[in-house]
Amino acid sequence: MWRWIRTNFRTFLWAFALALAVWVAAVTSADPDETRILPNNVPIEIVGQDPGLVMDSSVPKFIELSLRAPHSVWNEIEAHPENVRAILDLAGLSEGEHTVNLQIQIAARPVQIVSATPGSVTVALEPLASKTLSVDLTLSGEPAVGYQVGDANLDPSQVVVAGARSQVEKVARARLSLSLEGIRESIDQSLPVEILDDQGQPITGLSVSPESLHVTLLVNQQGGYRDLAVKVLVTGQVASGYRLTNISVFPPVVTVFATDPTLVKSLPGVVETQPLDLQNANDDITTRIALNLPTGVSIVGEQTVLIQATVSPIESSLTLAGEKVDLIGLSSGLAAQISPPTVDVIVSGPLPLLDTLTRQDIRITVDLTNLGEGTHQLTPVVEILISDVIVESILPGTIEVVLSPTSGPRPTPTP
Repeated sequence: MWRWIRTNFRTFLWAFALALAVWVAAVTSADPDETRILPNNVPIEIVGQDPGLVMDSSVPKFIELSLRAPHSVWNEIEAHPENVRAILDLAGLSEGEHTVNLQIQIAARPVQIVSATPGSVTVALEPLASKTLSVDLTLSGEPAVGYQVGDANLDPSQVVVAGARSQVEKVARARLSLSLEGIRESIDQSLPVEILDDQGQPITGLSVSPESLHVTLLVNQQGGYRDLAVKVLVTGQVASGYRLTNISVFPPVVTVFATDPTLVKSLPGVVETQPLDLQNANDDITTRIALNLPTGVSIVGEQTVLIQATVSPIESSLTLAGEKVDLIGLSSGLAAQISPPTVDVIVSGPLPLLDTLTRQDIRITVDLTNLGEGTHQLTPVVEILISDVIVESILPGTIEVVLSPTSGPRPTPTP
C-alpha cells in the first residue's frame, strides 16, 4: 500500500492544488476584491504621550486610507467605521521633534492597506509650562445719558494659563473687555478671558482656567433723569380701502430731565407724541414729531422722535361674470364655433384697484394658431391691464372650439 501511495503522491498533490484553485476561483467570483478609498477619513488617535510634554497643533486630525478587500468586508467596514483606527503612538518620546509612523488597525479580515495619507507625521514635543495672571478689566464706551456706573467686581480675579513652554513665555497679560455703550441696567454676567502678548495680540493654543469670569457692575440712574416709553398719538382715519398695519417709533424709549427730581418721578411711565395725522392717508408715512412734555421737563438729546406708519391697501376679490372670449390666430378658410362664448373670471388685488376695474381693463383670448379642422379643448388666457391685480380662476377652465371649412368669406378674427 505504501508503495502505491508513493507511486501516486504526485497525482494526489496535483489534484489537491487543482481543487484549491477551483475553490479560490469560486470564492473570488462570489465575493470579488475591491480597491476603494474609505468614504470617511479616519481620526488620528494619540496615545502614550508623556503628561509633562505638550504637542504642537500642526499634527493632522485625520488620515485618508485606501484599502483592498472583498465586497463583503467592505460592507462590514462601512457599517462599522469605528473598527478602523489610526494610532499615533508617542510612548517613550522625549522633548524635541520626532517623525512617527501611524499604526493602522482594522478589525476585519482579509484587508490590504493600499495607501495611507499621511503615512507618518512629524511631532514637536515641548515641556508643559503654566503661569498665573491677574485679569485686567478694560471698559469702553459711555453709559446712556443720566446713568453712572460703580466699581466692577471680577470673580475670580486671576486665571492660570498652561501649554507649551514657548507659548507660555509669550504671555504678557490677561484681559477681559466690557462695553458700557448705552447701558441702562446693572451688569451681572460671565465674559471670556483674552490672553495677550506684549504687543497686545491674542495668543492661541493655550488652556485657560477658568475660561470666563463672572463680572458684576452696578449701574444707577442719576437724580432728575428718567426713562419713558414713547406712545404715538394718532388722529384721523386712513383713506377708504386702506388700513393701518403698523406704527413704529425710534427711539422707543427717551430720557427726560428736570432740575426737580420729584417732577420726573411724578410722570407716568410713558410720554405721548404730538398728534400724527392719518386723515385720508393712502401711503406709508415717515416723519419726525415732537413730544408732549410738561413744563419744567425736557428731553435729553434729539428733541423729536422718528415715526414710521405703514398704510396698506385692503386685499379683496371680485368676480367678473359673462366676459366675452376672443379668438386669435384663426387660419384662413376655417370657421370657428366656440362654446361657451363667455366665461366668469375671479380676480384679486387691492380694493381701491378692484373698485376702478372695468371691462376695458380685461381681455380673454383663445389662441387658434396652427390648429386645423376638428374639435379642440383649449385653455383661455386672461390679460389684465392693471398691475397688482391677479387672476385667481377662470370658469370654465376649458373652452371647446369646433373648426370647420367655410365656403364664403369669413369674418375677420379679433386681432
